[in-house]
Amino acid sequence: MEVEIGSEYGSDFTPDEEEILHSLLQQAHSATLTEDLSLVLKDIEDNESPRGARLPRIDARHPQQLSDSNQITTRRQTPHVTVKAADDSNPWANVESPESREGRNRHERSVSIEASIDPPPVALKPPEPDLRSPLERFRSKPKKPLSVTDLVSPSWCELQYWFTLTKHGKKRRTPAMKQGTAVHKTLEEEVHRTVEINIRTREDAWGLRIWNIIQGLRTLRETGLTRELEVWGVFDGLVVNGVIDELSYECPDRELEAAGLEPMNISSSLPPDQRSITDFLSPNGSQTLSQTNFGAAAARHPQLPDTKKNSAIYITDTKTRSVNSIPKAASFRPTLMQLMLYHRLLSNMATNNIDASALFSRHDVQSDEPFTDAFIAQIGGISYDAPPDPSQVEEHKSLPSNQDINPDTLNLLLSHNSLNKLWTLMMRDFQTTFPHGAQSIGKVLKADYRHAMDGHVIGEKTLLMDEELLSRYLDSELKWWKGERAAEGVCLEEAYKCGSCEFADECGWRKGKIEEAREKMRMARKKSVV
Repeated sequence: MEVEIGSEYGSDFTPDEEEILHSLLQQAHSATLTEDLSLVLKDIEDNESPRGARLPRIDARHPQQLSDSNQITTRRQTPHVTVKAADDSNPWANVESPESREGRNRHERSVSIEASIDPPPVALKPPEPDLRSPLERFRSKPKKPLSVTDLVSPSWCELQYWFTLTKHGKKRRTPAMKQGTAVHKTLEEEVHRTVEINIRTREDAWGLRIWNIIQGLRTLRETGLTRELEVWGVFDGLVVNGVIDELSYECPDRELEAAGLEPMNISSSLPPDQRSITDFLSPNGSQTLSQTNFGAAAARHPQLPDTKKNSAIYITDTKTRSVNSIPKAASFRPTLMQLMLYHRLLSNMATNNIDASALFSRHDVQSDEPFTDAFIAQIGGISYDAPPDPSQVEEHKSLPSNQDINPDTLNLLLSHNSLNKLWTLMMRDFQTTFPHGAQSIGKVLKADYRHAMDGHVIGEKTLLMDEELLSRYLDSELKWWKGERAAEGVCLEEAYKCGSCEFADECGWRKGKIEEAREKMRMARKKSVV
């Protein structure tokens, strides 16, 4: 605004005052332009998503126009002031400070809404199938090796056992199985008494297992019966172990033996391709068992008559059931194969047809490592002559004193102070118990069925050993364990097994067999119509 000097009304200001007024009007006009320009300037963040940007009061072209006092005032007021633009068409016309109360409330509501919205589901990559064989997955180091149970359980249904391994790792113990264990324990205690031994090394543990086999064989020779005898074998390079429920000199079925076998003459010569166990044990005329200290100690016990010594030894497996009936047909197959496997394993040990080094290597034990002194002292302190009264059993739970040491047993252990040496002693004991090797083992096998609740006898089944049948079965099952073929389910005739299977709902084999049966029915109807 300019003041006309030549106005007819004149001026109320002096020339100096007019100059000051003119200067003030120019500053006011310049400030108005600055405010208008600051409202239309855009910041870099304006091109991004809305986030409540602040609009400075400083003209970008003249930042030096504000004094220090104005800057402080502006910073103090900005958090509490909402700047309103004159141009309503500007999308950033009303800008709210996020540090104000309204801004914080709006921000909290925004965060709450965003948090309540579920993120889109992430497509998970399906796990790749495990292509390893069952043997690699479940029975390779450091896991335990194969057992007789592993080889016979698939005879009920391979797919069921496959599901069991993949989901549980092993068979889960049911209440019926626990009751069956109690029955087996009771039967074992009828023949053996148990003495607690403190084990410190893996070699001691294995030494105890071998020693128990030696004692079991001696009990068999002396009493005509032994129970819970552990056996080992190597099938196709794979270590297998099992526990035979009962061995005795009593034939379970003389008629079956007479009908299915030639009269056994175990004193006859061995086949040309079969070596006697003596060939393995005494290549240089080493001592027999009767010549050892152990044999001298055993001589003090009453021995079986010679007629018993020349008789065959028969295998019995005890099964417990919750019903008063024995299984039939396909339900008996696992027990059939189990008994035959025991016969094969026992035959191999009776002829020393087993690689002990493979067994020790699989279990990571040092076969030449001496046993600990504590182990030898404990075994040497067991009195085999004493009656099994409770006071003496309790006494043996602690380390024996010097007067408790059995010198014969102690000398025997000291002269066989490693797994290799004790294994040799065990093989000599097998030679004494099975003087004619595998021919000393009866071909008649027995399954004894007892009730799981009280152990009373339900019934029994007997069968003949069939080497060819067992070999075919083993070849097939080992192929599955090695991953050379897929697991198979039951046939249509055995589909009743699916009714009690916990994996029936997810079993593709079962669904396929149902469809196969339906297709057969449709085809049969078509033929009948024609």
